[in-house]
Amino acid sequence: MARWLTVTGIGEDGFTGLGKAARHALLAASTIFGSQRQLDLLPRCIRGERHTWPSPFSLDALLAMRGEPVCVLASGDPMFFGVGASLARQLPSNEMLILPASSSCSLAAARMGWPLQDVVTLSVVARPIAALNAQLFSGVRLLVLSNDGQSPAAIAALLRERGFGPSRLSVLEHLGGEAERRIDGVANDWTDPQVADLNLIAIECIAESNTPRLSRLAGLPDSAFKHDGQLTKRDVRAITLTRLAPVPGELLWDVGAGSGSIGIEWMRAHPGCRALAIEADEGRQQLIEHNRDALGVPGLQLIRGSAPQALDGLERPDAIFIGGGVTRDGVLDTCWARLKPGGRLIANAVTLQSEMTLMAWREQHGGELTRIHIAQAQPLGDFDTWRQALPITLLDVVKPFDA
Repeated sequence: MARWLTVTGIGEDGFTGLGKAARHALLAASTIFGSQRQLDLLPRCIRGERHTWPSPFSLDALLAMRGEPVCVLASGDPMFFGVGASLARQLPSNEMLILPASSSCSLAAARMGWPLQDVVTLSVVARPIAALNAQLFSGVRLLVLSNDGQSPAAIAALLRERGFGPSRLSVLEHLGGEAERRIDGVANDWTDPQVADLNLIAIECIAESNTPRLSRLAGLPDSAFKHDGQLTKRDVRAITLTRLAPVPGELLWDVGAGSGSIGIEWMRAHPGCRALAIEADEGRQQLIEHNRDALGVPGLQLIRGSAPQALDGLERPDAIFIGGGVTRDGVLDTCWARLKPGGRLIANAVTLQSEMTLMAWREQHGGELTRIHIAQAQPLGDFDTWRQALPITLLDVVKPFDA
C-alpha cells in the first residue's frame, strides 16, 4: 500500500513554523487528526475534516480510514513519546511519512545549555511519576515531559520525599511559542506557582548529605525494601540476579515474590526489562506495591495468587526466579514448561526439603547447583566473630532450544 498517512510535528509557532512538505500534506489531506489545541493552530485554508482524539485515546477511527489521504498532528517530534510511536506499532513504515519538528526536549536542552546526549529524558504523561525514583542520582540532569500544570508541584514533592530537596528545577512553558516562559526554583522551596498545562521540567538532581546511595547494579541494601523478613538478602540477591542476567526487553517471572526485591532489581537494570511478581500473601502484595514505586519501577505487574495455578495464561517468560514454593506440587514443572527455549530458571532453597527437591529435579533436567555461604562479623563480648547466615542452595539451569 502506498503512503497514505502523514504524521506532522507541529510546534507552538503553528502553521508558519512548518516546512513545505508538512504544509502540502495538510493541504492535501481529506482528514486531519489531532488535539484541539493542535487543530486550532491551523489556518482556514486547511480544508480537511478535523477530528480530535477520543477519550480514552484510540487509533481505531484513524485506522478505519486506511488508504485515504490522512494527516495527524503531533507535538514536536511524533516519534518521541508521541503518537508516531503508537502508530509505528500498528502500521508498516512504508505507509507513513513522518515529518518531525523540534522536540520539546531539544528546545529545553537548548534553553538550559545542556548537551542533550548527557540528559535523561522521561515522560509522566499519563504515567506514574514514581518512575522518576529510578533516575534520582546526584549530578544527573533530567528532562521530564509533564502531564499537566500540577506535575511540577508533584515532582518537587517527590524529590523532597526521596532526599533530593536541594535539586534545582526549571519549568519551561510553551516552548518555541510567543507565550514561552521559564520558572526556576529549588524543590525544597517550591511554592507551587501557577503553571501552564503544556510544560516541561528540567531537573538538576542534588541529594541531601544523608540520602542513601542506591546503585542500579544488583544488590541494593536490604534497608531499601520494606519487608516482613521474606526477602532475598543482599548478597544472595546479587548472585541470583547475576545468574538471571537481565537483558533489555526480556520478561521475568518472580515466583513467590515476597517483598518483590528480585523483580524490582531486574527492572532497575534497564528500562526495557519487564517483570511479573507472583505472590499469594496479601500483606506481601502491599509491600511489593510500595517497594516497586519507591524504587522507581511502577510498571512491575503484581499477580495475586499461588503458583502453579496463578501462572495460567501469563505471557511466557525469558527468565524465572523461584524464591519460594519449590516443594509445592507442579511449581517447578509448570515453570519449566512455560519458560521460553534458551531461558534461564533460577531457584533458591533454604530448607533440607526444598534442597532435596532441587537435587531431584536436577537429575532429570540438568543444570548447576551452587551452595552459598555468607558470614558477617558481629560482636562477641569484647571481640568479633563470624555469624553464619543460613546456607542457600541455588539451582541454575538453561532450557535447551529443542526442549
